[in-house]
Amino acid sequence: MTSTALMPTYARAPVAFERGTGAYLYGADGRRYLDFAAGIAVDILGHAHPHLVSALTDQAQLLWHVSNLYEIPQQTRYAERLVAACFADAAFFCNTGAEAVEGAIKMARRAQAQAGKVERYRTITVEGAFHGRTLATISAAGNPKYLEGFGPPVDGFDHVAFGNLNELRNAIGSETGAILIEPVQGEGGIRPLPADYLRGVRAAADEFGLVLIFDEVQCGFGRTGKLFAHEHSGVTPDVMAVAKGIAGGFPCGGILATRAVADAMAPGTHATTFGGNPLAMAVANATLDVLLGNGFLENVAHAGQQLMSALGDLADRYPDLVAEVRGQGLMLGLRLTDRATNVAFGTKAMEHGLLLVPAGQNVVRMVPPLIIGEPEVAAAVEIVDQVCRELSQSDG
Repeated sequence: MTSTALMPTYARAPVAFERGTGAYLYGADGRRYLDFAAGIAVDILGHAHPHLVSALTDQAQLLWHVSNLYEIPQQTRYAERLVAACFADAAFFCNTGAEAVEGAIKMARRAQAQAGKVERYRTITVEGAFHGRTLATISAAGNPKYLEGFGPPVDGFDHVAFGNLNELRNAIGSETGAILIEPVQGEGGIRPLPADYLRGVRAAADEFGLVLIFDEVQCGFGRTGKLFAHEHSGVTPDVMAVAKGIAGGFPCGGILATRAVADAMAPGTHATTFGGNPLAMAVANATLDVLLGNGFLENVAHAGQQLMSALGDLADRYPDLVAEVRGQGLMLGLRLTDRATNVAFGTKAMEHGLLLVPAGQNVVRMVPPLIIGEPEVAAAVEIVDQVCRELSQSDG
């Protein structure tokens, strides 16, 4: 193993990028890459978006960080705009998706305790989920691959099968206080949960007095063609964790909640040093300007339909290699047969100038910037076609 000053926690691809413009990255090797990874669904407005660059540089010349000991007007403005655009009544801002999910779990427990039900601390989660890398969030997901070597899982989580409403209802007990679900699983293999399932989960939460938490860290902020993925089902949560695309690439996360849950919190119950600082809020506000702009989300949905249709045609042409195309909007995945691994597929795609991301169930994930249009869709599909042709002709 090569010795470096970095801890060996990543299996990095052998490429470094010097700059980016729109949906393209430019490597130190002199090559241009079409970026359908987008920093793992983060760079939703592509690279060096002028409105975001302007917002960040203007704010950087004024004030970076003061902490939440003081009023932060940019944070108040962003919270007001965000809750006006979604189900929530209040927002809390942090730094990452895992931090947002863990904070959402805390809020659910606190709400139950404030209602006099302190024993209701357990949370039901769904098989295949990914909720972050903290001890609590890997325990919430329950994936053995991420739990191995870190001692006993954190108590308080009960796991049920994907999409099985009967099993979920049967798992509700006297200590159950919340349900935590990704409307579209990302790391789990680009798996949207059916709308009727989400409606059934909402009904169960209401029936048993549970807090319904949606994890939209990856599927939120326009990724599926709606501002938030749960809008496709008509179901709203009580609490929602968000991050990734929230500030177009600047580190930021958030927890959105209805008044009933938000009012259970009080000064000292939760906090963050960096969350919601002036720099993050300047870029988050600028990102929201674009997302809520006239026709933007409609264009995302249109590009997603084009990409889904083209990938479906490729699946029909290469049934030996592509078992299924799935997802919503610009959160799509190719589930491969055992003829090739998603890592091998992604490596070949990168050789041809297209960046993709592996996911669970041998899925190749496509989560491009939301600014793409027909030229980028056509270019990506041409490369995917080439990769499929080469892998289909190989011996595996």
